[in-house]
This record gives sequence, structure tokens and C-alpha cells, in this order.
Amino acid sequence: MDFLSVCPLLIPQNKEKTMYDGFVSVCRLQQSPSLASFLVEFKSILEKCLQSNQASHPQPPPKFYSRLIAEIERLGWDRLVYIDPSFQKVHLKSTDVGERQHIIQVHLHPQHPREGPVCVTELPVAFDVRWSSKCDLEAVYHQFQQALAVYQEFWNLLDEIDQNTWVLEPEKPTRNATRRRIALGNNASLQIDVDPKHPRMLPECRFLGADHVINPLRENLNTRIDMWDLADTLLNNLQRLIDLKFPSPANTKKEDFSVECGICYAYRLESEIPDKACDDSRCGQPFHQTCLYEWLRALPTSRQSFNTIFGECPYCSKPITVKMPTSR
Repeated sequence: MDFLSVCPLLIPQNKEKTMYDGFVSVCRLQQSPSLASFLVEFKSILEKCLQSNQASHPQPPPKFYSRLIAEIERLGWDRLVYIDPSFQKVHLKSTDVGERQHIIQVHLHPQHPREGPVCVTELPVAFDVRWSSKCDLEAVYHQFQQALAVYQEFWNLLDEIDQNTWVLEPEKPTRNATRRRIALGNNASLQIDVDPKHPRMLPECRFLGADHVINPLRENLNTRIDMWDLADTLLNNLQRLIDLKFPSPANTKKEDFSVECGICYAYRLESEIPDKACDDSRCGQPFHQTCLYEWLRALPTSRQSFNTIFGECPYCSKPITVKMPTSR
């Protein structure tokens, strides 16, 4: 029972919610022999409610805290980034061989170490902790470091792309992000999805932009796919196979590739950026897929076949098609 829902005029006076101030509307008072007997009964009800609430959120025993402090001592306080007031959420940092800092969030069970923790990381693959009642924070930390070592090449290859190309999406890549959308120029881009466990393999590739721009690039990739060199980096392989030098921050500005949508006049629509462009080489106006879909759907001259709408470019009136947007 939540007595605040029954007595909404009560205001908690401390974080533990054991002291309240306010007013209580009661009918039981009229049936009580005296005010004193009512208050005793009311106090008993409140204590039962508080006990029930505490039972649903069990607190760790005293030895939990002393054990945790000892575990942090052994691990090193310099690796501790954050610990919450309940001492059940601990954030630890580790620096890999590439000087990249990583954080692991450890959510300890009140029955630690008998029950294992829940860990949250930014690894590209789920991090599963091997746990037994003999394990401690140091064991979790060492497993985390071993996992970091596995993905060094994956991060090295993507760091090269992030530093030497214009990455349109994600805007601020996290360490668990396997996708990159790279600007190619002329309202065209290449989206790649890299396998974290085999980062030197040919990634999944998707070209975005006007057909007259991306079709030759796609054809280059398909005809030269046997030239992919596992000894070379992702960036070098992609540029060689596509036969295109990617625009670089060294000699271009990101604004050159951040072209606004021709319908909503914004570059970013929530998490979406323009990924559909008019195929006419004299136009090439980019649009958000969502904006173009809603625009064409509202026109009586457009026609739809399954999940694709056929209509006219809002700028040059040349034929244009767009698929129904899917949730990302």
C-alpha cells in the first residue's frame, strides 16, 4: 500500500521518507473513542506501510559496505569514477593500449557477492560477466580489461575513419557504435556497418544519395570487391575500391556536406539527416525520407505501390520515389 496515494497532502521531510508533514483527511476519527486511540492506530498503520516498502527494496547488510570498501582498496581508488549514496552503483574506468578511456557501470546486488552484479558498458558486443560467490570487483574489472583488448583493432580502424573523413552519423560516435555514415560529396554518402569481431572484413555497405551519383560508386565497389585487402585498413580499402578520395577535415568543412532538407529547411530532424535526393543531375535537392514521404503522400498526383510512393520532386517536378520510413 502507498499511503501517499491515500493521503496526498502529506509531504516527505527526509530522503528515507520516515518523516512527513501535512494534513490527513480521515473518517475513522469519528468512529474512534478518543483522539489518542486514533493516533495510536494511525501510527501502527503507517509503520506497517513503511515496513512493507522497505521489504520490497531490501537493504544490504552491514558487512556489504565493509566488504565493498575493501574491494575498492584492492582494486585502487584511482580506478573509481563514481559511487552512489547507496553504495550499490559503482563506475570504474580503464584506459586501453590506444589511450582510450572506457567506463564500466557495476550495479551490485544487495546480497553481493553471493549474487552477481549487472554490468553496463559501451562495448560493441554484450558484456557477460562470469561470476561466482568468490568473485569481487577486481574480477569484474579484469574481465572488462580482457574484453577491451579484443576490440582494439575495431576501434583503431574506426578511429582512423572518424579522424580523416566527415562522419555524418552518428554525430558523436560512442564506442559501441558499429555504423558510420561517411560524406562522399555531391549530396551522397556511404553507410558502413563493421563487424566488431572481424573489423578488417568488407563491411556492410549502403550508398545514399541521387542515383546518378551513387550508381557509379556502387558499380565500382561491386566490380572490384575481389581487390579487398585484409592487410589494409577499412578507409584505404573503401577509397581504393570505390575509386574516390573521401572528403577530409584537413581540406573541407562539414557544412559543405550538411545540406538542409528542401522541405523542412532543417539539417537534422530528430536523429534523421537528409538521405534522399532528387535523381535529376540539374537538381539533386536532398530531403529527409520522412519529409519527402509525407509531402508526396499528401499530393493527389502521387501513387503508392506497397511501401513505395511515386511522385514529383517538390523543386524540379522530375519523377522521384521514396519508401515508407521505418523506425530506427
